[in-house]
Formats: sequence, C-alpha cells, structure tokens
Amino acid sequence: MEDTNRAARVETELGGRTLSLETGWLAKQADGAVLASYGDTVLLATVVAERVVKPGSDFLPLVVDYLEKTFAAGKIPGGFFKREGRPREKEVITCRLIDRPLRPLFPAGYFMNTQIIVTVLSADQENDSDVLAINAASAALVVSDIPFNGPLAAVRVGKIDGKLVLNPTQSQLKESEFNLVVAAKRDGIVMVEGQVETVPEEEVLESISFGHQGVQSILDLQERLAADRGKPKRAFVPVEVDNELKAKVEELWADAVLEASFLTDKGERRRKLESLAEEAVKVLAAEDPEKEKVVRGLLAELERRLVRQRVLKEKTRIDGRRLNEVRPISCQVGALPRTHGSAFFTRGETQVLATSTLGTAQDEQKIDGLEAEIYKSFMLHYNFPPFCVGEVKFLRGPTRREVGHGVLAERAITPVLPGEDDFPYTIRIVSEVLESNGSSSMATICGGILSLMDAGVPIKAPVAGVALGLIKEGDQIAILSDILGDEDHLGDMDFKVAGTAEGITALQLDVKTAGITEDILRQALNQAKEGRLFVLGEMEKVLAAPRSNLSIYAPRIVTIQIKPEKIRELIGPGGKNIRAIIEKTGVRIDVEDSGKVNIASVEGKSLEEAIELIKEITQEAEVGRIYKGKVRKILDFGAFVEILPGRDGLVHISQLSEDRVNKVTDVLKEGDEVLVKVLEIDSQGKIRLSRKEALRETGKG
Repeated sequence: MEDTNRAARVETELGGRTLSLETGWLAKQADGAVLASYGDTVLLATVVAERVVKPGSDFLPLVVDYLEKTFAAGKIPGGFFKREGRPREKEVITCRLIDRPLRPLFPAGYFMNTQIIVTVLSADQENDSDVLAINAASAALVVSDIPFNGPLAAVRVGKIDGKLVLNPTQSQLKESEFNLVVAAKRDGIVMVEGQVETVPEEEVLESISFGHQGVQSILDLQERLAADRGKPKRAFVPVEVDNELKAKVEELWADAVLEASFLTDKGERRRKLESLAEEAVKVLAAEDPEKEKVVRGLLAELERRLVRQRVLKEKTRIDGRRLNEVRPISCQVGALPRTHGSAFFTRGETQVLATSTLGTAQDEQKIDGLEAEIYKSFMLHYNFPPFCVGEVKFLRGPTRREVGHGVLAERAITPVLPGEDDFPYTIRIVSEVLESNGSSSMATICGGILSLMDAGVPIKAPVAGVALGLIKEGDQIAILSDILGDEDHLGDMDFKVAGTAEGITALQLDVKTAGITEDILRQALNQAKEGRLFVLGEMEKVLAAPRSNLSIYAPRIVTIQIKPEKIRELIGPGGKNIRAIIEKTGVRIDVEDSGKVNIASVEGKSLEEAIELIKEITQEAEVGRIYKGKVRKILDFGAFVEILPGRDGLVHISQLSEDRVNKVTDVLKEGDEVLVKVLEIDSQGKIRLSRKEALRETGKG
C-alpha cells in the first residue's frame, strides 16, 4: 500500500538559483498542495474542487486567490487592525496572472467549483513571487486528482546590456529593457504579459521564444513530481450533448442565427439573438423548463460555430470589416474646461473619456507591500461602469478586471513619460469607459495619451494600442485586428499590443486554447503594428504633439537646489520656517534629502515670493559682500551680528570704527541694524565681520 504521508521533492537550477517543488507533507486535506521555493522566496499553492456539479452549471467556476502575508518579509501590517486586509493591487494582478493561463487548460465540460489559493510565506525581496505562483499552482493541479490538461510553466524574461536574462532579480529589472512574463506548455504559448522599453516586434518575439525555451525545465520538474507523488485523476464525465435536440436547433434556427450574428450594430445584434433564443425556448422547452438552459447553450454554440466558419471561409467579420481593418476613429481633446487635460476617444462602438491631472510630490501614491515602501508618481485608473454595456449593476469598488486593464494601460504609457528631473509632477490619468464593444483598455491608452498631450505633458512619443483576435480550426487561421466584444468571446485569442511608431511598450496575450505557435505570434505582431500605425495617424490629426504650455489650472513647479546641510535651516525648528513660507504664499513645498526643493503654485507671483524667501533662508554668506544685519549679542571683545536667517558673525571691537573704541556699547547695542562686510569664513564656518570696512565702502553705518 502506498504511503500517503510520504513527502516528495524535486529541484532544478534556473537562472542561477534553485527552484524546488515539494508535496506530500503540507495541507494534506487539500486535493493538491505544493510548497515552492526560489532563492529565499517560498509559497504554498493549494487546489480544491468540489465533486458534484451544481444543477444547471454551464461554465467553469474557478476562483484564484493570491495572498501576500506581511510576515513573509518580516513586517507587521500598518493601520489600526494590524492584520492583512483587502487585496493590494499587486495581489489582484497576480491573481489574474495565475488565472489566465490555467483556465483554458481545464477540460471542456468541466464545471466543478474549483479554488486555487497561493500564499506567500517568505519573500527575499529579490525573487518575485508572481511567476513562482503560476508554477506552484500548476504543480498543485498536476499532482492533484482534479482533471487538468497541464502542466504549464512560466518564467520572467529581461534584457540587460543587450543580453536576454531568465528570471532577472528585482535589482536586475531596474536595468532591464524588458519585463515579460511568458507562460507556456511544451508546444504552445498560452500567456504573455509585460512592459518593454519601446522595442521592435522581432526583439519581442525573440524574448518570447527565449521564455518558451526557459519553461521546458520547469515542465520537466512538474512531470517528475507528478510521477513520484501525483494522485490518479478522478473520473470526469462531461455533460452529454443531446444530439437530437442539437440537430433540431440547427435545422430550425441556423439561417436566422447566421443572419443575426452579422448585424453590424451591437445592440441590434444582441436583441435579435435574444429574440431567437426566446423563440427556441418556447418551441423546444415550453413543457420542460429544465431544458431552457440547454437550448440557450446549444443556440450559443451554434452562433459560435457559424460565425467562426464564415470568418474562416469568407474572411468576412461580424461588422463587415476586413480581417486587418480597424474601426472608424474619432477624437476630441480639451472638451472639459477645468481639467488639466481631457480627451474623448471613440473607436467603433467603444468610447472612453480620459482625463489627466497634475500634482506635486505630496500627491504620490505610497505603496506598502512585501518589498520596501515605494512611491508612485504616475497612476492610471480605469473604470468600467455598467451603463457602458447597457447593464444595470450595483457600483462597488474596482473589480479585478478594472485593476488589470488599468495596470496594462499604465505600463504602456510609462516608457514615454518625461523624467522626474525634467517634469517633477505627479500624474494621474482616469479613464471612464462610456461605451464598450471590445478593446476598451486599448482605447484607454489612446485617450490617456491624448489627455496628457492636452495637459502639456512633454511625452517622448504618442502611444496607441490595438487588440487582436484569432480563429483557428485545424490549419485554417484568421487573425482579426481591433476585435469586437463578440469576436473576443467567440475567438481563440485576445492579444493586446501597445506602442509608439518605433516599437512596443506593453503587451498582453491570453489564449483560450492549449497554446499558439511562434509563427502565429509573428503574424499577429506584424498585423498589430499595422493597426497601431493607423491609429497613431488618426490621433495625430487631432493633436500631433503636446501643447507648449500647461493648463492654467495646473500647478507650476519650480525646482531649486540647496545644500543638504541647509535643509534644517529651511525647515526650521518644528517646521516653523517652511510653515511660515507656505502660510504666507499659499504654495506647496517638497524638500528631498538631496537638497532638491520643489515649489508648486498656480499663481506665478506666489511662486516667485516663495522662491525668494527660500533663497533668503538658505543663502550662503560671501566673503567681500556687505550685509545689513542685526546685533544679537554684545560681548566685551565685540558683537555678534546676524547677517542671514540663522547665520551670524563676529564684529571684533577693532573692526567697529576707524576711531579707537573703548567699549562696544559705545557704538552698538542689541537690536541695532548695522551694515557689515564679510572679511573671512574659516574652515569651521565661523564668519569674521567688519563694520569699519562697510563704512569705508558705503559711507553709511
């Protein structure tokens, strides 16, 4: 009898570090559990699936949760409750990163409630846990008894000094041109996600191929673990298709469904198909309500099959376009009077309103994750209200989809933003999707760029995005540019590619089959470039370059440099000095440890006044210069005179007058204002002053 408590461990070298997978001794009541480690990053992946399908189920109810425990990095959570709360953006993105490549690999007709939970137990700050989480989740499914057409593996690809690097560390990524995650099976790529620094298509394809080669050893590792400790897969019987009912549906409604599916207007198309579904239910399921869902499913499958066949055979799309044709585009900028920048971008039946807002360093987003605290000076938020697709839903917080689309658009735009030294602003783009029929994330990129240019942000180059789809039956292939929502739903691929005229800045590939070849990817990338250039041309007709001036409502930021040792004087005791400047002028002031001071105001006069006050406080005494100072202290041998805020020097009794002075108080008293000349500043910063020299040069006391 097999020892069910026996542990198994496999490991391999990957990118100069050891990747290990273990099973059999943790979380044994889960259907599958794997402890994965890479460097000192360790996480636990578990999978559990119910054994009975809920009546009427017709989809896979897969739930993926990725949890970062702060103890993994030796930290205690902030906030009042001191425990982990709602998922952070990184956790949401990683949930999607795990879900997207694994979901297509469950067998057709598998509708069991299934949950994957990945928990980060140790984080070494160098080896990111997101890619490791994909591998661990796949391994947990492979060793479990849950039906799964895996394994699947993932790697991160970077490019440093012209050389491709497998699984670069966090430190290496700072110097990398690429940050791509590639997930694949043996013979096909299933997912690509990431950001690149305006790179040509061939280089991107090369990096994806490099990643595909890199996953092979991880696939070997999972297969070894499954062979040693995997459970026999549970019996799985897909829901049987009623062939007689299927034939009846096709006989009665095939022509009508085909005609309705190719109506150009989305609303009209949906209404006609729903009307046909209601008609079919009345005819075939009037006496058996349980058949209603079956009939609707058969009609939906009929629509899918007929549309795919026609597209492949006649190269005709739902809305009549050619395969590589982009929908008509219209743009409008500067439509909102009080925003810093705004743009409406409409492509077919997809429309977004994008706005750009400029702020100061005080508006940066603080992120407290497993890594060290970081601050983001660029944010892009994507909102998808229900009215944009004609639905009624409660408004809640951002969904995982909204977060994911926002991050994709943010990655696409980031490479073209000006550097902090040239443009010391915090930037926030908000995309409100007003109407959606496919590619709203790509429309967000286009609208976002137009709003930035409308705001006067000096971007390096405009960016546009296009989403591509795929229909593949055997050797027949059709790649569709600028896909509609229905083409996404009925197709085999959703490939979003964004970039400038020179190259790609971000991409996201999701495949709904077991994987696609590099040849298909190459064709898709070339077709995406063609579409992207067309969109950039349409955008250029409206606004070709950033406006020369910022919006009158945007803050003006001026940067001045002071010596780091002067920061204390600028701030003053308890913040007294800097507070006084802010209260007097109404500006915002940010002081960095390097001595860089950013002063922001919407009023030029206030800005100039604040700059002068800061210069007064932080200026240095100059040898040979005459200052008007105030006597602060009288001593027997001289007087201390304050010539700058917080800076005083000594006027020796011999330097008070041309005539002999017996007592300092014969000439000066505390509180007097007096002209003095700086004679010397010694190595310790002590200042020697002369009233006598000032009298000689000015004739005034």
